[in-house]
Amino acid sequence: MPILQALGRSAGRASAPPHASPTTTARRDIALPIPTLEWNAQVAHDTAHLYERVRAVIPAVEWPFFAPYVKAINALKRARNAVILAHNYQTPEIYNCVADFVGDSLQLAREAMKVDADIIVQCGVHFMAETSKILNPDKTVLIPDLKAGCSLASSITGADVRLLRAKFPGVPVVAYVNTSAEVKAEVDICCTSSNALEVVESLGADTVIFLPDQYLAKYVAAHTKVKVISWHGACEVHERFTAGELRHYRESDPSLKIIAHPECPPDVLEEADYTGSTAGMIEWVRNKRPRRVVMVTECSMADNVQAELPDVEFVRPCNLCPHMKRITLPKILDSLVYLRQEVVIDPAIAARARRSVERMVSLKR
Repeated sequence: MPILQALGRSAGRASAPPHASPTTTARRDIALPIPTLEWNAQVAHDTAHLYERVRAVIPAVEWPFFAPYVKAINALKRARNAVILAHNYQTPEIYNCVADFVGDSLQLAREAMKVDADIIVQCGVHFMAETSKILNPDKTVLIPDLKAGCSLASSITGADVRLLRAKFPGVPVVAYVNTSAEVKAEVDICCTSSNALEVVESLGADTVIFLPDQYLAKYVAAHTKVKVISWHGACEVHERFTAGELRHYRESDPSLKIIAHPECPPDVLEEADYTGSTAGMIEWVRNKRPRRVVMVTECSMADNVQAELPDVEFVRPCNLCPHMKRITLPKILDSLVYLRQEVVIDPAIAARARRSVERMVSLKR
């Protein structure tokens, strides 16, 4: 079975638990005993199948540290009747060894609507956990580190959106999913990088406001006749890439393939052989199987794809997201043991935000 599952299917990597009945589910308001985190022959045996999935990207010398956490987290999920949703930018030991569902923001939103567990642990950044809570108001949603933020989400507020509406009356507003619940509550519909163009054109308007990513807005504007009014936000990871560094890579190896995320500046995208969402980039590599490729996005995604496709060489101009990297196995374990870092949203804001998120999720291709 491939390590990177088709987006939307249960990952299965972490022995996704059958959801426990009320008589066997641990109470949701009490701490559980801290598991033993000892590396021994039994742990090695029980996690060997998981290490095979990450052997290409995690050195054997590091596995004795990860394995006890992996085993303990997978056991705690069963005790808590919990599922873990992990974004493509999570590190390989999380993405491949404890996640039940993996994907980009859109896919994780869709999966969040379908889970029947009591607890959702969001391994991503805070706006993703908010989205899960918006779609599951009666479930407990945890994020292992509340400080896992996003430069895009912090670049705009609900008040900013209200000012935009006043300046451009009657113009529909599209919000990239990388926004707070407060912002989602003020817009007409949300989108991700994988469906941004589709969302903009679905509104049937000749002009739209698109926020907060200025580069994704420029990418959409270049592919539609709709006039796009953009905000000035940017992803601190993707905006650091430069066209010059990509030309340098290609000059050193003309056969090298470059694939880029549309959150990158336009001159970077001009150097790319393919531009697409995180899900699109993964599928491109799966289908094309290039000998060498530069994946112009957050660095851990290349690790996760290489775990599945060890024959592909990934040349890494590595830009890490400092917020995604706040999520670690020890913090996931702590979150499950103590039910810490619960995501709470004002019900009035959540109800309004739910409309814009559900419109995105239910949009038919």
